[in-house]
Amino acid sequence: MSMNGRDYERDGQPPVESAPQGGNAMKSLYRELFDWVKTLAVALVVVILMNMFVFNLSTVDGHSMEPTLQDGEWLFVNKFAYLINTPQLGDVVILKSPLADESEKKFLVKRVVGLPGDRIEISNHQLYRNGEIIEEPYTDIEIEDADYGPIVVDYGHYFVMGDNRHARASLDSREFNAVPDELIEGRADYILWPFDEFGSLK
Repeated sequence: MSMNGRDYERDGQPPVESAPQGGNAMKSLYRELFDWVKTLAVALVVVILMNMFVFNLSTVDGHSMEPTLQDGEWLFVNKFAYLINTPQLGDVVILKSPLADESEKKFLVKRVVGLPGDRIEISNHQLYRNGEIIEEPYTDIEIEDADYGPIVVDYGHYFVMGDNRHARASLDSREFNAVPDELIEGRADYILWPFDEFGSLK
């Protein structure tokens, strides 16, 4: 029997849509949870890969880079820079300490002052590269430590020093010699914290 264009069952009541079965609801929930887990897993992998090959954060520990960097500051470290290029003069770099054991993760922050093939010497409180005095606007005092060198930086190595030139203020290439490029983790590009010191190190 038809009335006003709508079909009715024999008892005169309109048909009612059946509710979704419990099994279908659980499948839908499981599918949604799986999508969430998959998304989180992909995001985690991306973050891990970026941390390994693109960037990470590092904290300044000590005073060897004063006045440029202060103890406790947070640095943005660009690891990708040295996947496509090599360290340049003046770069502030994060490197594994050449004096640490292989099982020990100890990192240093220093400035590159000598490239492969450069002749480095410290004489009369001045830093020389290839016989010429290096202008160092990032320091606030002449070198107080003893004379050093001359030495020629080996291929694939970099001579690094801390900006703090007070006596015995920096453990650097004057102690452990030029460092091989595989020990250099990345280039410190920015100070991130504290906010009032935020800025570029380039």
